[in-house]
Amino acid sequence: MNERGLPAALEQALEPVALQHGFELVAVEIAGGAGSPIVRIYLDREGGVDLDAIASADPWLTEALEDQPELSAAYTLEVSSPGIERPLRTRAHFERFIGSQARVKTTRPIHERSSFTGTIVELRADDVVLDCDGTLYEIPVQVIRKANLKYDFDSAHDKGVRR
Repeated sequence: MNERGLPAALEQALEPVALQHGFELVAVEIAGGAGSPIVRIYLDREGGVDLDAIASADPWLTEALEDQPELSAAYTLEVSSPGIERPLRTRAHFERFIGSQARVKTTRPIHERSSFTGTIVELRADDVVLDCDGTLYEIPVQVIRKANLKYDFDSAHDKGVRR
């Protein structure tokens, strides 16, 4: 399988199960070595997720993963909220967070850059439009290698938000 092969296969299998349990499957990552992989599953739901929600998801995720032939070896399951700098993996994620700051890395250069940090302005056809310091970049969704929200801790501190 390619780099996204196993995570993509697991996302496809787990997404309907997560929806049945009232969760959004944000992302699946595989980390660690082939001999002892770590399967990281990021879940969210309306109002966010807390420790009880994460704990309640473990049994049905474990059961769903047992049916996956790609995970024939032993693995460690980690279930988490997507966090404050959540991954952006789908068109719907980018649409949901229009107006938010994001960090985007691409598989190939766009205007001689492959790393962008800016505000998500809109989606045009199959492009994410980012405003990076006043310059608009149209980044094709299919060349986005990794993207996540970028939380501005300094701005939050300036507004009186405690860290």
